[in-house]
Amino acid sequence: MPGLPPSEEMKMLDEVLLAEVRDAFGVIRVVQIGAYRFLEFGECIEQSCVFPADPSWLEYDYTRAMLLGALAHERPETALFLGLGAGNLTQACLKFLPLEDVEAIELRPDVPRLAMEFLGLDDDPRLTIRIGDAVELLASAETADLIFLDLYTDQGPGVGHLAWNFLEQCQAKLNPGGWLIINQWAANDGKPLGAALLRGLFHRHYWECPVKEGNVVMLIPADLQQELDFDFLRARADEIAPRLGYSLQHLIDSLRPAS
Repeated sequence: MPGLPPSEEMKMLDEVLLAEVRDAFGVIRVVQIGAYRFLEFGECIEQSCVFPADPSWLEYDYTRAMLLGALAHERPETALFLGLGAGNLTQACLKFLPLEDVEAIELRPDVPRLAMEFLGLDDDPRLTIRIGDAVELLASAETADLIFLDLYTDQGPGVGHLAWNFLEQCQAKLNPGGWLIINQWAANDGKPLGAALLRGLFHRHYWECPVKEGNVVMLIPADLQQELDFDFLRARADEIAPRLGYSLQHLIDSLRPAS
C-alpha cells in the first residue's frame, strides 16, 4: 500500500477542490492531491487524509497510534468516537476490530455528509452518527469498550481536550477493561498539552505514544488496576499487520509511561 509522496513531490501536484461549504463554524473543504483526498477546516488546516481506494487505510502515525490503543482491548464490542473527521479511523476500527456497535458524535453536520460523498465513509449498519457538541452529548452516550477523543477545530484542540470534568466523564463512560484514547497536541517539551492536569486527573496511570506529526496519543485505562500488557500488544500488532499493510511495532517501541 503506498504512502504519501514526499512533501516536495506533493507540492508539485495540482490541488483539486472537490467541495467547499460554510457553516456557523467556518469553512469546510475537500481537496484532492494526487491519489489522496483531504478534509480541511478554515484556512487550509488539514483535518484528515484519506486514500479513496481504501478509506480504512491510515496514512499518519497518529491515527495508527490510536488504532494501536484499540488493540490493547482483548475483544472490543463497542466504541465511541468523539469527533468523526473523514471517518477513516472509524472505518479502520470497523474493519479490523470485532465491533458490534459504534457511535460517533460530530459537531458539524456537513462533515459526515462530505465524508460519505467524497471521502469513502461507508454507511455501515453498526455505525450511528449524532450531530452536536460532544461535551453536551457525552452524558447521553452509551458506555463503550473504546472511546476515541479527537476534537479539533482550525484553531487547534477543542475544549474537551483540556476540560477536567469532560475528561473525567469520558473515563467514567468506559466499560470495565476499556480504554480512552486521546489524540493530544504536544507542547514544546514533547509532553502532551496540559500534562499537569492530565497527570493529576488520571493519577499518572496512562501511557503516551509520541508521533512524528507532533502529537502525543494517550492510552488511558478504565481504572488504576488495569495495566497495559506489552507482550499482548506486540502479539496483536504482529497478527493484524498483514491485514493492515503496515507494522505498528515502532509505535509500541515509542510507548512510555505518563511522564
